[in-house]
Amino acid sequence: MVICFFLFVTLGFFLLSLAFSFMQELHSFYAKKSVFAHGPSSYPFLGCLISFYKNRRRLLDWYTDLLSESPSQTIVVRRLGARRTVVTANPANVEYMLKTNFNNFPKGKPFTEILGDLLGCGIFNVDGELWSTQRKLASHEFSTKSLREFVVKTLQEEVENRLLPLLQEAMESEKVLDLQDVLRRFAFDTICKVSLGHDPCCLDLSKPVPPLVKAFDIASEISAMRGMAPMFVVWKIKRALNIGSEKKLKEAIKLVQDCVLEIIRNKKRALEAETKCCDDAEDLLSRLLSAGHDEEVVRDMVISFIMAGRDTTSSAMSWLFWLLSKHQNAQNMIVKEVESMLCNGEKELNFEVLKEMNCVKACLCESMRLYPPVAWDSKHALNDDVLPDGTFVEKGDRVTYFPYGMGRMEELWGKDRFEFKPDRWFQESDAENGLLKSVSPFKFPVFQAGPRVCLGKEMAFIQMKYVVASILRRFEIRPVCQEQPVFVPLLTAHMAGGLNVLVRRRVS
Repeated sequence: MVICFFLFVTLGFFLLSLAFSFMQELHSFYAKKSVFAHGPSSYPFLGCLISFYKNRRRLLDWYTDLLSESPSQTIVVRRLGARRTVVTANPANVEYMLKTNFNNFPKGKPFTEILGDLLGCGIFNVDGELWSTQRKLASHEFSTKSLREFVVKTLQEEVENRLLPLLQEAMESEKVLDLQDVLRRFAFDTICKVSLGHDPCCLDLSKPVPPLVKAFDIASEISAMRGMAPMFVVWKIKRALNIGSEKKLKEAIKLVQDCVLEIIRNKKRALEAETKCCDDAEDLLSRLLSAGHDEEVVRDMVISFIMAGRDTTSSAMSWLFWLLSKHQNAQNMIVKEVESMLCNGEKELNFEVLKEMNCVKACLCESMRLYPPVAWDSKHALNDDVLPDGTFVEKGDRVTYFPYGMGRMEELWGKDRFEFKPDRWFQESDAENGLLKSVSPFKFPVFQAGPRVCLGKEMAFIQMKYVVASILRRFEIRPVCQEQPVFVPLLTAHMAGGLNVLVRRRVS
């Protein structure tokens, strides 16, 4: 019996030793492959799950470091429970995905599944014919002069009647304000007025946050966590069992959809009582309903518009105000531009004046280069393909372009890439005249590019210019904490803990 036991133990150690040697050989093989493919170290079966888990709290900087070390600014990531992922910061690859071979890189089922519960069949979460139909419809509505005028009118009302008085009161009472929260509330009011013709009154701080806002926050955060999960199977099991965060998500989405549907039905009844035609309607919802579209299609479209227009502009402006507090010269440049343009016979910030504000735009672009509202975006390959830098893409692979990392590539922006320098957006020969450079959208893809380029890009710049110009010509914004804020990349990036500031009167 004792002999059998020792034989069994010896055999066990021998098999364990063989297995260990085999694992080492496999690891060596995968390591060589990962070096060739320029990605994190991978292990058999697990892929890079261990490294991914270790870096889960700094994924953006981890990916940026790996991309910086790759000669092609492209890496391949393999991990347990997820598709092989190609991550790129190479503009040639981005152009190939978003334009040249657009049809081979749709969002794909793995992506639309993550946001499908929230966005349904809205324009930002569909491919093919359904996307094409909505795109044509939305493109027509966004290009109308009347909608553009309605946006500027809405901005004037919201800024003059709510935002500036709120900042004035904070200045007089010397109260600390979370500027990020204020800008998010402002953006939600504005996008709801433009998209729904509905005023949620979020900027009235004396009132509780509307349930619709809270539900949007919960739904977007949990949906984003799905995409960042080390293993997708976990959230899918939780959804099937209706437990934990997935139960919370389901409740939040129901509240969002019910609120939006109620607004749609009220708007429908109001339109039926009027004789306005589609071209006379102001907000997007009225236009879509007047054109005869079904309630559920309209619901998904406007939820997508709210998601896209709410946190993106507030995120970009929050980071800009923080950066300007550290760069007084850039702040003075903006104030000088605004004052000079309003001294040339113009009394207000109308569309034409806002369009010409190149200094404000340069500062916004530089801020979004460093802190893009959407840190990364993914597509899924329909068929095998080869990217311009030679990276092989397998059918079904997730292919991610990475604006956050692209803004930090020395090859794209030079050795001063980590510095906030709005001057880099001006033509060197005409810097004094304030003429902006033409920068490839595939080098700076914060609004996407190609056929799916953001339809609201122009409106987003108009909104941000209006707010930044209106605030800075009256007030100085001084952050309470001088430490570097933490960049949190959910569906839309934000500052952890907000941006607490004191408001001071601007002295000429």
